[in-house]
Amino acid sequence: MRAGELINPAGYLRSHFNGFSIVSVGIAVLMLLPVIAVVHLAFNADQTIWIHLKDTVLSDYVTNSFLLVLGVGFGVLALGVPAAWFTSVCDFPGQRVFAWALLLPLAFPAYIVAYTYTGLLDYAGPVQTLVREITGLGYGEYWFFEVRSLPGAIGMLTLVLYPYVYLLSRAAFLEQSVSILEVSRTLGHSVSWSFFRLAVPLSRPAIATGLSLALMETLADYGTVQYFGISTFTTGIFRTFYGFGDVAAAAQLASVLLLFVVALIISERYSRREARYYAKGTSSSGAGKIKLTGVQAVWAWIGCMIPLTFGFLIPLVVLSYWSFFEAKWADSGFLLLVWHSFYLASITAVVAVILALVLSYADRLQTSKWIGTVISSAGFGYAVPGTIVAVGVLIPLVWLDHQIISAMQYLFSIDTGLLLSGTLVALIFSYTVRFLAVSLGTVKSGLDKISPSIDYAARSLGQTPTGIVRFIHAPLMKSSVITALLIVFVDVLKELPATLMLRPFDFNTLAVRAFELASDERLADSAPASIMIVLVGIVPVILLSRSISAGHAGSRHSIHER
Repeated sequence: MRAGELINPAGYLRSHFNGFSIVSVGIAVLMLLPVIAVVHLAFNADQTIWIHLKDTVLSDYVTNSFLLVLGVGFGVLALGVPAAWFTSVCDFPGQRVFAWALLLPLAFPAYIVAYTYTGLLDYAGPVQTLVREITGLGYGEYWFFEVRSLPGAIGMLTLVLYPYVYLLSRAAFLEQSVSILEVSRTLGHSVSWSFFRLAVPLSRPAIATGLSLALMETLADYGTVQYFGISTFTTGIFRTFYGFGDVAAAAQLASVLLLFVVALIISERYSRREARYYAKGTSSSGAGKIKLTGVQAVWAWIGCMIPLTFGFLIPLVVLSYWSFFEAKWADSGFLLLVWHSFYLASITAVVAVILALVLSYADRLQTSKWIGTVISSAGFGYAVPGTIVAVGVLIPLVWLDHQIISAMQYLFSIDTGLLLSGTLVALIFSYTVRFLAVSLGTVKSGLDKISPSIDYAARSLGQTPTGIVRFIHAPLMKSSVITALLIVFVDVLKELPATLMLRPFDFNTLAVRAFELASDERLADSAPASIMIVLVGIVPVILLSRSISAGHAGSRHSIHER
């Protein structure tokens, strides 16, 4: 190492620009390849089937997807923002428990909640059966909410996606200065006025980000809308892929859905274009909480209990009952499903975290803005629905498989078959593209907490950049790495559309098995696979909640509501 680099740390950064930057750019391009492939094929494919789709079902896909997004958007805001306000700014009985418990619905995939409520609320379910027994009415003689409908799908998705808005809104409320609320109170303004006129506008960027995440998950959902028989872009892509057997037409539909996703991203960025809010002083988590008593405390308790009850407690109780009293699941077939799911999730989590470490360190070394932009784009796959990723993964892998087959036949007269597109390679690749952003954000957050001076000291002692990542950064970021591993692991367990489209023949996972059994109306038999996914998913949710609470711990002091 040259002496000048020790004096000028930027020299050290530039001296290692090429190696890590080239690798990171290669990784980013690889992660973007499925999206690029989809767009390229869509613009260069035969238009015959596309014209048929446009004339017949495209309007339904657009309308239903738009209504779904609109309904879920209102729903997650109505549940998430008030709950975040109550648990961060107010003090009432149960507030501490609600603060972390309201995140638990994140452990539930929407399609599993849909199966649960269908079993409860369908005509043959216990609720309608009880209504008929009490009233003596028969079929068609009374009105009851139709769960298998567009409003039903909106409700199911709202119950499991509101934590995105709740999480980010609560973090924003906790960061707001308590002095703002104190001034508002001394001027005679009510709690509701402070909420609508001060807290919400100050937290608008965080609320918009949480809303955009929830809506992207809504557009990506397949299991719920398919089970409820609602025609959306995700179901349309799946039907076109399997029904017509036309990858090009599926790519064209995927490109239109991609426009929806891009529009959401642009809208979220636009909503924050001039948002510059600063609040200095004691956060509301430590001091100055508004003490709620009487009717106000009851309303706060109800506002927190409703989403927790319907989004987590009821589905968990129903699935537990089905699993232990009605389903048959203690057999070798179930154990094989568990093994398939766990080793796929484990491999993907390890691959995603390794790539995240490389990308994060490359971003730490580089001094070029365009390189930083390319590295950041590696996580774009998280905003892309699994159906698009699956189609995009198949396009280049099928092409590469055909090249390998042709080469092997020409050189050795051997038919190798599909080595990539028909194997777990395609599945793991799609998972990595889809969930790299999760590990990238977590790892980068941990890396940013490590002082660059540690890097300089290690380089002065002869350590290579790879050695720094392996022996210094990774141990120091142990908690961040473990968190990233857990979150990716659980996301892979819950992923359904990409698994359905890319899994090898006769290869099932817990998510696929739950979907297949529920589609055959064997709801009780789908419960063991479903509850296994949920129980594993609870672990990172609790860890996430604890990390947020630890970051905002402080003294407790209350302003009594009058």
